[in-house]
Amino acid sequence: MDASITSLTLETKSMRSDIAGFQSRVTGLEQRMGSLETQINTSQEREQDFLYLRSKLTDMEDRSRRDNIRVLGIPENKEGSDMQAFLTSTLPKMISLDFDPPLEFQRAHRIGPKRSDNFSRPRPIIACLLRHNQTRQILQVALNHGPFPIDQHEI
Repeated sequence: MDASITSLTLETKSMRSDIAGFQSRVTGLEQRMGSLETQINTSQEREQDFLYLRSKLTDMEDRSRRDNIRVLGIPENKEGSDMQAFLTSTLPKMISLDFDPPLEFQRAHRIGPKRSDNFSRPRPIIACLLRHNQTRQILQVALNHGPFPIDQHEI
Protein backbone atom coordinates (compact mmCIF):
# COMPACT_ATOMS: atom_id res chain seq x y z
CA MET A 1 0.00 0.00 0.00
CA ASP A 2 2.92 2.29 0.70
CA ALA A 3 4.10 1.74 -2.85
CA SER A 4 0.72 2.74 -4.30
CA ILE A 5 0.53 5.86 -2.10
CA THR A 6 4.05 6.80 -3.17
CA SER A 7 3.11 6.21 -6.78
CA LEU A 8 -0.04 8.36 -6.39
CA THR A 9 1.98 11.09 -4.68
CA LEU A 10 4.48 11.13 -7.54
CA GLU A 11 1.70 11.25 -10.12
CA THR A 12 -0.01 14.08 -8.21
CA LYS A 13 3.26 16.07 -8.11
CA SER A 14 3.73 15.43 -11.84
CA MET A 15 0.17 16.54 -12.52
CA ARG A 16 0.68 19.69 -10.41
CA SER A 17 3.79 20.61 -12.38
CA ASP A 18 1.89 19.98 -15.65
CA ILE A 19 -1.02 22.12 -14.41
CA ALA A 20 1.41 24.88 -13.39
CA GLY A 21 2.90 24.76 -16.90
CA PHE A 22 -0.57 24.94 -18.46
CA GLN A 23 -1.47 27.88 -16.20
CA SER A 24 1.63 29.80 -17.26
CA ARG A 25 0.84 29.06 -20.92
CA VAL A 26 -2.78 30.19 -20.48
CA THR A 27 -1.60 33.37 -18.73
CA GLY A 28 0.80 34.06 -21.61
CA LEU A 29 -1.96 33.46 -24.16
CA GLU A 30 -4.34 35.76 -22.27
CA GLN A 31 -1.73 38.51 -22.32
CA ARG A 32 -1.11 38.03 -26.04
CA MET A 33 -4.86 38.02 -26.73
CA GLY A 34 -5.25 41.24 -24.75
CA SER A 35 -2.49 42.96 -26.73
CA LEU A 36 -3.99 41.69 -30.02
CA GLU A 37 -7.42 43.02 -29.06
CA THR A 38 -5.85 46.39 -28.27
CA GLN A 39 -4.07 46.39 -31.64
CA ILE A 40 -7.30 45.48 -33.45
CA ASN A 41 -9.19 48.28 -31.72
CA THR A 42 -6.41 50.74 -32.54
CA SER A 43 -6.35 49.50 -36.14
CA GLN A 44 -10.11 49.97 -36.47
CA GLU A 45 -9.87 53.49 -35.06
CA ARG A 46 -7.07 54.30 -37.50
CA GLU A 47 -9.12 52.92 -40.37
CA GLN A 48 -12.06 55.11 -39.37
CA ASP A 49 -9.72 58.11 -39.16
CA PHE A 50 -8.28 57.23 -42.57
CA LEU A 51 -11.75 56.98 -44.15
CA TYR A 52 -12.76 60.30 -42.59
CA LEU A 53 -9.58 62.00 -43.85
CA ARG A 54 -10.06 60.50 -47.31
CA SER A 55 -13.60 61.88 -47.50
CA LYS A 56 -12.36 65.31 -46.34
CA LEU A 57 -9.60 65.26 -48.97
CA THR A 58 -12.08 64.37 -51.69
CA ASP A 59 -14.37 67.17 -50.54
CA MET A 60 -11.50 69.68 -50.53
CA GLU A 61 -10.39 68.62 -54.02
CA ASP A 62 -13.95 68.97 -55.31
CA ARG A 63 -14.31 72.41 -53.76
CA SER A 64 -10.99 73.59 -55.19
CA ARG A 65 -12.07 72.51 -58.69
CA ARG A 66 -15.59 73.87 -58.74
CA ASP A 67 -14.54 77.35 -59.92
CA ASN A 68 -12.50 75.92 -62.80
CA ILE A 69 -13.47 76.02 -66.43
CA ARG A 70 -11.79 74.15 -69.24
CA VAL A 71 -11.53 75.85 -72.63
CA LEU A 72 -10.82 73.62 -75.61
CA GLY A 73 -9.87 74.50 -79.16
CA ILE A 74 -8.07 77.85 -78.78
CA PRO A 75 -5.00 77.66 -81.03
CA GLU A 76 -1.58 77.60 -79.41
CA ASN A 77 0.09 80.98 -78.75
CA LYS A 78 -3.11 82.90 -79.51
CA GLU A 79 -3.16 84.09 -75.89
CA GLY A 80 0.24 85.73 -76.12
CA SER A 81 2.14 86.06 -72.86
CA ASP A 82 -0.83 86.76 -70.53
CA MET A 83 -3.47 84.04 -70.44
CA GLN A 84 -5.64 85.83 -67.88
CA ALA A 85 -5.80 89.06 -69.90
CA PHE A 86 -6.56 87.06 -73.03
CA LEU A 87 -9.46 85.22 -71.36
CA THR A 88 -10.76 88.39 -69.69
CA SER A 89 -11.07 90.09 -73.08
CA THR A 90 -12.00 87.10 -75.27
CA LEU A 91 -14.38 85.02 -73.16
CA PRO A 92 -17.18 87.62 -72.72
CA LYS A 93 -17.12 88.38 -76.48
CA MET A 94 -17.09 84.70 -77.37
CA ILE A 95 -20.13 83.77 -75.28
CA SER A 96 -21.90 87.14 -75.77
CA LEU A 97 -22.29 87.79 -72.06
CA ASP A 98 -21.45 90.91 -70.09
CA PHE A 99 -20.07 90.36 -66.61
CA ASP A 100 -20.52 92.84 -63.80
CA PRO A 101 -18.06 92.89 -62.10
CA PRO A 102 -15.66 91.93 -64.90
CA LEU A 103 -14.16 88.45 -65.03
CA GLU A 104 -11.26 87.91 -62.65
CA PHE A 105 -9.10 84.81 -62.60
CA GLN A 106 -7.09 83.31 -59.79
CA ARG A 107 -5.00 81.50 -62.37
CA ALA A 108 -5.18 80.39 -65.98
CA HIS A 109 -2.83 78.20 -67.97
CA ARG A 110 -2.58 75.52 -70.60
CA ILE A 111 -2.33 71.88 -69.56
CA GLY A 112 0.59 69.70 -70.53
CA PRO A 113 3.89 70.26 -72.27
CA LYS A 114 4.17 72.38 -75.38
CA ARG A 115 3.77 70.39 -78.57
CA SER A 116 6.44 70.75 -81.19
CA ASP A 117 4.27 70.09 -84.24
CA ASN A 118 1.66 72.52 -85.53
CA PHE A 119 -0.71 69.77 -86.68
CA SER A 120 -1.80 68.37 -83.31
CA ARG A 121 -4.76 69.63 -81.34
CA PRO A 122 -4.14 72.69 -79.18
CA ARG A 123 -3.64 72.07 -75.48
CA PRO A 124 -6.65 72.73 -73.23
CA ILE A 125 -6.78 75.83 -71.06
CA ILE A 126 -7.72 75.57 -67.40
CA ALA A 127 -8.89 78.76 -65.72
CA CYS A 128 -9.94 79.23 -62.12
CA LEU A 129 -12.35 82.13 -61.77
CA LEU A 130 -12.53 84.26 -58.67
CA ARG A 131 -16.35 84.24 -58.49
CA HIS A 132 -18.33 81.03 -58.52
CA ASN A 133 -21.47 82.61 -59.98
CA GLN A 134 -19.48 83.69 -63.06
CA THR A 135 -18.25 80.13 -63.46
CA ARG A 136 -21.83 78.88 -63.36
CA GLN A 137 -22.93 81.50 -65.92
CA ILE A 138 -20.17 80.53 -68.35
CA LEU A 139 -20.89 76.82 -67.97
CA GLN A 140 -24.63 77.36 -68.42
CA VAL A 141 -24.14 79.36 -71.63
CA ALA A 142 -21.67 76.76 -72.94
CA LEU A 143 -24.09 73.94 -72.12
CA ASN A 144 -27.02 75.64 -73.86
CA HIS A 145 -25.09 76.96 -76.85
CA GLY A 146 -22.52 74.29 -77.67
CA PRO A 147 -19.24 75.04 -79.51
CA PHE A 148 -18.46 78.68 -80.33
CA PRO A 149 -16.95 79.32 -83.78
CA ILE A 150 -14.03 81.74 -83.68
CA ASP A 151 -11.50 82.23 -86.48
CA GLN A 152 -12.44 78.94 -88.18
CA HIS A 153 -12.01 77.06 -84.87
CA GLU A 154 -14.68 75.59 -82.61
CA ILE A 155 -14.14 76.60 -78.99
